[in-house]
Amino acid sequence: MSELQVTLKIQQGIRAYEDKLVQKIETAFTKKYGQLDASQYQNLVQVALSTESPEVIKNFLRYQVGRDSKWGRGEGSLAEAIVKDIQGDLEQQAKTIAEDAGDVSKKKDVHIELIRRYLGYGKRHLMYLRPKSER
Repeated sequence: MSELQVTLKIQQGIRAYEDKLVQKIETAFTKKYGQLDASQYQNLVQVALSTESPEVIKNFLRYQVGRDSKWGRGEGSLAEAIVKDIQGDLEQQAKTIAEDAGDVSKKKDVHIELIRRYLGYGKRHLMYLRPKSER
């Protein structure tokens, strides 16, 4: 299979999973969190856009949790739900997409793309959840 064919299959796999990404982040936001503001969440999105490492993203999120309770703390928190999705379902789906495309070496690239989209959809959902007076 050519590189172009692999890339197209990966993009198809990612697009086919987008509804699930939206559902997952919306579910994560049903967890406990404080008064998380858009700028704090945007910082997480910026980290995701500036790295190729899922571990860096999880590290930044845990750093934020240590600094402030706005992400929630412990089991049942927004922060833990996001970390769990990143290292669980999103990683597994990245593996499946890469395998289906015929190039398992692309798993990490697919994983980071899924994380970026997942967090991006979260940014939209956070805006929806904010009180109208704060928009």
